[in-house]
Amino acid sequence: MDATIAGILALDGLTNGAIYALLALATVLVFAVTRVIFIPQGEFVAFGALTLALLQAGKVPGTVWFLLVLAGAVALADLVQGLRQRRGAGRLLKELATTLAWPVAVSLVAIWAAPRGLPLLAQAALTVALVTPFGPLLYRLAYESLADASVLVLLIVSVGVHFALVGLGLFFFGAEGFRNPSFWDERFSLGGITLSGQTLIIFIASLALIVGLWLFFEKSLSGKALRATAVNRLGARLMGISSSSAGRLSFTMAAFIGALSGLLIGPTTTVFYDSGFLIGLKGFVAAVFAGLSSYPLALVGALGVGLLESFGSFWASAYKEVIVFSTILPVLLWRSLRDPHSEEH
Repeated sequence: MDATIAGILALDGLTNGAIYALLALATVLVFAVTRVIFIPQGEFVAFGALTLALLQAGKVPGTVWFLLVLAGAVALADLVQGLRQRRGAGRLLKELATTLAWPVAVSLVAIWAAPRGLPLLAQAALTVALVTPFGPLLYRLAYESLADASVLVLLIVSVGVHFALVGLGLFFFGAEGFRNPSFWDERFSLGGITLSGQTLIIFIASLALIVGLWLFFEKSLSGKALRATAVNRLGARLMGISSSSAGRLSFTMAAFIGALSGLLIGPTTTVFYDSGFLIGLKGFVAAVFAGLSSYPLALVGALGVGLLESFGSFWASAYKEVIVFSTILPVLLWRSLRDPHSEEH
């Protein structure tokens, strides 16, 4: 290895680390607010990349039908619960309209736009609009009724949701893999390193989203409500902050981050219906480095995971995944010895 190869590996590791950082931040956000270790975070990445690929091919993406099915299931669950609680017809219709309005509207737009070959940026925006509603719908269907359950129960539910999404992803998207076109084909030479326009977009988009999240949590009322819920759920409830609304918002943001990550990573690798699990798992490793609580440490951990993966693939490509995931063991051991053990009630 010489300086040029090291520079190329470092650039590749930082590029992947920027994607893992977004997923790690989403994982920390969801866990801090809802105590859910959200294993299916990577599925949003796969859905985003595959949706854009099918729009590029002029086909109606399976995301449309998947979204309508999921929205219908949530609406049906709300209807059953409303009838049990004897809610009025006007209130029930309003709740059903609120649940179905966005999924139906964006699905109709996607069906109209798919064969028309819209510009790449317009298709990317439509992709984000299609994938983002999956977050709150999944929360309402799988997690909201279990908001006060133990972390172990929520983890088991996450595993079940992951397998369900992978199976449904195969049904709605098929087994074929796709690789999306780059958003910027320009190339820049820095010494012996070639920097692509897509790499710059990944860095810029990741930095912009991280700064946007910081501003959201520091300056907005909704962001402060999420922080309050993360610090003390009971105290937030006593102050009038709805834990259900906080959970839905955190899952919405996680789905948005996942969809954006899918758009960014799609031009760099071929994505299949089940590719999201491994990508999301690396983001989870970075989140574990941060103790599932610190956003800055999650960012540092993600960059470390990206660099470790890149250099590990050079020295022992057959064992790069083993190298990455093995690093979580000493971190867990260190945190287990460092933090006091407490029984969860």
